[in-house]
Amino acid sequence: MNKIIKNLSILILVFGAVAFIMGIVFLYEGASKEIFLTTIMKQENIKLSDLGVTGSKANEVIDSQETAQIAGDTVRAHRHAIAPSYTALLGSNRFDPTNHKDLTYAHAQNLENYLYLAVLSFGVTTMAMATGGFMIVVALALGAIGFVLLKVSEMLPK
Repeated sequence: MNKIIKNLSILILVFGAVAFIMGIVFLYEGASKEIFLTTIMKQENIKLSDLGVTGSKANEVIDSQETAQIAGDTVRAHRHAIAPSYTALLGSNRFDPTNHKDLTYAHAQNLENYLYLAVLSFGVTTMAMATGGFMIVVALALGAIGFVLLKVSEMLPK
C-alpha cells in the first residue's frame, strides 16, 4: 500500500508540474497577444470621436475590447444608414467599385470586421489568461496534495 501511495503522489506531482507550466504558457500567450493588439491599435490612433461617437468616451483611442465594440457598433449603424443589407444595396446589380455608395459600404464592412475581430481577439486573450490562472491554481493544489501523499507514504509502515 505504501508503494502505491508513493507512486500516486509522484504522479500527482508530475501532473501538477505540467499544469503549472501550461498555466504559465497560457498566461504569457494571452498577455503578449493582448499587448500586441493594444499596441497596434494605439499606433492607428483612431479616436471614437473620429467615427462620430459623442459623450464621455469620445476622446478615447480605440485600443481595448470596450472601445473596439463601441466603434464596431458605430460603423455598423453608419453602414446600415447607407443600406440595411448588402442585398438591399445592390438589388439585382453587381458590385461597382466606381460607385461611391457601393465603395463606402464595402469599406465600412471591412472596418466593421476589423473592429469586431479585435473584440473577439481581446476576448480570446482574456480567456487564455483566465485559463492559465486556473491551471496554476490547480497545479498548486495538485502539488500540495502530492506532497501530503508523499509524506503520508513515508509515515506508513513498509
